[in-house]
Amino acid sequence: MNDRALRCELVGVARAMNSSGLNQGTSGNLSLRIEGGLLVTPSSLAYDQMEPEDLVAIDFCGQPLPSGLPGHDRRPSSEWRLHADVFADRPDAMAVLHCHPIHATALACHDRGIPPFHYMTAVAGGDDIRCAPYATFGTAELSAHTVQALQERQACLLAHHGLVSLGRDLDQALKIAIEVETLAQMYLQALQLGEPPLLSSSQMEEVHRQFRGLGYGQASNN
Repeated sequence: MNDRALRCELVGVARAMNSSGLNQGTSGNLSLRIEGGLLVTPSSLAYDQMEPEDLVAIDFCGQPLPSGLPGHDRRPSSEWRLHADVFADRPDAMAVLHCHPIHATALACHDRGIPPFHYMTAVAGGDDIRCAPYATFGTAELSAHTVQALQERQACLLAHHGLVSLGRDLDQALKIAIEVETLAQMYLQALQLGEPPLLSSSQMEEVHRQFRGLGYGQASNN
């Protein structure tokens, strides 16, 4: 896929984050691994106003990369470091998505992840979906917490902040984020009757086995 096509795809998925309810306004960010670095959404630009030329190509240190398209001289997302550090730690990841969905963020505001109350928690690659400790947005500390929470996972919550997902492509990263937000909504509903019973490790291992057989979105290092 050429540079123009990659940019068009990224803009389309960025807009889908809002239309699917994962995001509101200019919150969240999205990136795609490219040769020598990453292509990331710009800072403070509404997705419905974003054009392919607005995307920012940077190396893993945040420095601009040459682009085949005339750019609009945008600044990369304030969370570019998080994306770069996840890519550096996870060679299996080709896309990283960060959003602020209502239900997942509500859980994260209580420093809670999502336990195996439902078999679909396996969609993130493990038995549970972790919540990374809080750190200020855009900092190396937040990146480090996120990388740790994503070990053997394809999604995690960020305390008092939001959600991060990754995938082999943009479509998978989006689908996982939508699934995690759905799980968060179900878990919050289940908590209305108290803590729900959890599936055992052996029950979850059977789910993982079934998922692997179906080629369901599992982390490649799980």
